[in-house]
Amino acid sequence: MRLVHVLVADERRGPVVKTLVERDIEYVVLEDEGDEVLLEFPIPSDGIGDVMNALREAGLEDENYTVMGNAETASTPTMETLENRYADDFDPLTQKELRSKTRDMARDQFSFVWMIFLSAVIATAGLLVDSAAVVVGSMVIAPMVGPVLTASVGAVTGDREMLLDSVRLQALGLGVAVVASIAFGYLLKTFSFVPQMQITALAQISSRVAPSLLTVAVGLAAGSASAFGVTTKGPTSLIGVMIAAALIPAAAAVGIATIWGFPVVAVGSLVLLLVSVVSINLSAFVTLWYLGYRPEGFEPNLLSFEDSREAAITGVFVVGVLLVAGWAGFATYQQITYERAVNQEVSSVLDNPAYANLTYVSTNTQYGFTGSQLTTETVTVTISRTTDREYPELATRLQNRIDSATAQEPKVKVYFVDYQVANSTASGGS
Repeated sequence: MRLVHVLVADERRGPVVKTLVERDIEYVVLEDEGDEVLLEFPIPSDGIGDVMNALREAGLEDENYTVMGNAETASTPTMETLENRYADDFDPLTQKELRSKTRDMARDQFSFVWMIFLSAVIATAGLLVDSAAVVVGSMVIAPMVGPVLTASVGAVTGDREMLLDSVRLQALGLGVAVVASIAFGYLLKTFSFVPQMQITALAQISSRVAPSLLTVAVGLAAGSASAFGVTTKGPTSLIGVMIAAALIPAAAAVGIATIWGFPVVAVGSLVLLLVSVVSINLSAFVTLWYLGYRPEGFEPNLLSFEDSREAAITGVFVVGVLLVAGWAGFATYQQITYERAVNQEVSSVLDNPAYANLTYVSTNTQYGFTGSQLTTETVTVTISRTTDREYPELATRLQNRIDSATAQEPKVKVYFVDYQVANSTASGGS
């Protein structure tokens, strides 16, 4: 429920009041000073867009004094009629409400950096102890949704200052997250709180060593959900957790891999982080644009600069972002294509009757760089089996099939997971 206050010029009073009456909206006059009148009226939240557009057509100027506040409830002779009328309507926030809501989500830089720092420390601990619960906890306190949404809103409304400030804040936050993870990991390793180990054996880290089609899908969905959520009247706190889920653990994985001496994992996690940032921001922008948010006059004032220095700085920044996004996108495309080929070859080998007792579980690929060329270094295939029977030729067969199907020659590892099946015909007691 919204409670609206509008200050209307006396010459526009008649058309504005007529519009309210035509829409069955009960109003009261709070002040009448002759040349201006202050009107107050309650309306269901989903009717704001329709009513405000009608009032603008009646002569209410956008610059007029207008305040929209939340109301717990309202009792008027026509309120039930209004609630039924707008019950099934999807009415996103007006552009002014959207800007106001996203600005309210913005934090000051000190508290933003501090919360990101703490979130990264918690995420680092969660990854090292391989605890999904702790990693989720780190996502809850990470305030990344604020700069993501203000960047998208700034882009679709033509607010260049909001856009650039938000992008800078995102870069600062992710940089702090990586540095915090490196610093915390260094302390843990130096004082032997956590020993030297194969960090890729930890499930929470191994799932974040490289971008994949699923991680791209998560980033796109998270960005779109955040944009859609901010245009509604509901809270965005839970959506913020999804944004952080795609970013903070990946940043922590970069720091852990750096300290524990796994440069391939560090590079892969960094690519994952960059891909997630780009996909989240892009999908948020596209979603807001699709919902009809536009700069006034369809001429966003994003390319006008006060001087040549500002234009040069912005140009370098944009080119840098495009280069990073292009490199990350190309690396992701290579990784996705390679993983698809590997999965097909592994499935083909396991279709052999000799492996009828094996069940294909998953494939994990780790990649690195030889010069500027992205190469896959290790492919780990996880297979479940009901017995401890050995399959000494399986890894070699997989190696040969993968080598022949792709241009790369990774080291292939086969990891067996044994399990037992209960005999349902056995007697339950004796």
